[in-house]
Amino acid sequence: MTFPEGFLWGVATAAFQVEGSTTADGRSPSIWDAFCEREGAVANGDTGDPAADHYRRMPEDVALMRELGVGVYRFSVAWPRVRPDGGEVNPAGLDFYERLVDSLLEAGILPWPTLYHWDLPNALEERGGWANRDTAYRFADYAAAVLDRLGDRVRTWTTLNEPWCSAFLGYATGRHAPGRTEPESAVAAAHHLLLAHGLGADAVRSSASDSQVGITLNLFPVSAADPDSAEDREVARRVDGVQNRLFLDPVLRGRYPEDVFADLEPFGLRDVVREGDEDVIAGTDFLGVNYYRDLHVAATPEGEVRRPSEWVGVERVAFPKRGLPQTDSGWDVNAEPLTGLLVHLHTDYPRVPLYITENGVAYADVVGADGRVDDPDRIAFVEQHLRAAHRAIEQGVDLRGYFYWSLLDNFEWGEGYAKRFGLVHVDYGTQRRTPKASAAWYSRVMADNGLAGRE
Repeated sequence: MTFPEGFLWGVATAAFQVEGSTTADGRSPSIWDAFCEREGAVANGDTGDPAADHYRRMPEDVALMRELGVGVYRFSVAWPRVRPDGGEVNPAGLDFYERLVDSLLEAGILPWPTLYHWDLPNALEERGGWANRDTAYRFADYAAAVLDRLGDRVRTWTTLNEPWCSAFLGYATGRHAPGRTEPESAVAAAHHLLLAHGLGADAVRSSASDSQVGITLNLFPVSAADPDSAEDREVARRVDGVQNRLFLDPVLRGRYPEDVFADLEPFGLRDVVREGDEDVIAGTDFLGVNYYRDLHVAATPEGEVRRPSEWVGVERVAFPKRGLPQTDSGWDVNAEPLTGLLVHLHTDYPRVPLYITENGVAYADVVGADGRVDDPDRIAFVEQHLRAAHRAIEQGVDLRGYFYWSLLDNFEWGEGYAKRFGLVHVDYGTQRRTPKASAAWYSRVMADNGLAGRE
């Protein structure tokens, strides 16, 4: 089962999850540094330091990627390193990313930076964060500073990673930084993040006209548990609206969906969208798709209410058990809907190249007495999802790459260091890297540009 010629094979990380060194070289606190200081906010009281110590061990990690045959490294740039407190440019912070980009190019690995992966300078949060429209303009300033240093060597840029998480987990449920539970602020944040995408994309194109710039969304195929139930169908529509279409439609169609506008009108969406905003947001050279699972939803029994909801405007939702295997995160393993998602994006929206920018799984990996980490469940997970992606390609989908999440075990947001997604095991006490069996398997997949055997 071979993928198209030129298909990109890569791995992904994010700055706060792997870098550590949170006070080095002028870096200021991010919202995640502040969030980690709150008692009970993160499992075991974990913080972003040392993470995987990537800031100091970057040359070792690039050498490891080269040994594995990685073609593309998707990483994020830390805004608090580049413009500490959201203010003046910090050359020392940019020096690290310049060294990283140069090291990657020397190793024959394409750099694929993401400008924002959730680490807003905390000083900007103190001025309102993403609920404040001005933050979108500060993002454009930050993007311009990064492009000014790296734009001559990097040809592919991503503006935002998973703005749904930033907006709704950060400002509606409080499960992520900055830990606010304000539905109206979450809706404002969603719009301002999309505005930041448009302004940031303009900054990229102004600085490096030959570059490609896109956005990465975490998309969840949503199905009603009982298709014959009007209540279940309505919950599915609302969840799909806030999770997927709220972000897809402005970027790819240039306008918000009318039903989502109506659903979110009580929370002020119309109040924050100004004339011309949708024109700024519209357009992307490619779409990054992060896929981990689908959502199978039902209306909850009468009287059972979940608040605050991950989907503003959805007060009651349940997730019926389907008897599927689950990951260490408690997520159903279900690769099949990935095919339908990719086909849907290809056929129902204006066509842009698609990349699976994140797909991965956490299992309770341990180093055996022989020094190996055997993780057959992870290998099976990735194979299932690659086969699902290949089926979409066979149906004509313009899918151009796959990035495994993550290269390294790392700080996994609210779960701290309790969940291991990496192809490479990290001993957080010694920072020793041990490639898992899945790393060797994925290395062969990349070298072969596909999977052995056929379905």
